[in-house]
Amino acid sequence: MPTEQDVRAMFLALPEAEEVVIEAWGDQPTFRVRKKMFGMMGYDAPTVCLKATRETQAALVEEDPDIFSPQPFFGRFGWIDVVLAKVDHEELAELVEEAWRLTAPKRVIKAYDAEVPPDA
Repeated sequence: MPTEQDVRAMFLALPEAEEVVIEAWGDQPTFRVRKKMFGMMGYDAPTVCLKATRETQAALVEEDPDIFSPQPFFGRFGWIDVVLAKVDHEELAELVEEAWRLTAPKRVIKAYDAEVPPDA
């Protein structure tokens, strides 16, 4: 089971990722690349919210609704909530990276792909 610290490390390991706390959202930690949000920690719950496509969101919710659900505020845009106690660590890492890829500039992604072997 990934912890909040594990998830934070996943987010911040990605190029140009930074943590930004939003006071208006109750000191909610969000994770951004070039000021664009791609994830956030759950609201006082053991969840993480990730940017995704609507297609990915639908597939994940259909696959396992005990782990994945549309995010209440951003769900209409494809964002998903992930229950940390039930998600596989590797699957979560893949989803975090995909959220980052949906947000990061193409040049940043290209540089990252050049540094990281395809099977990493």
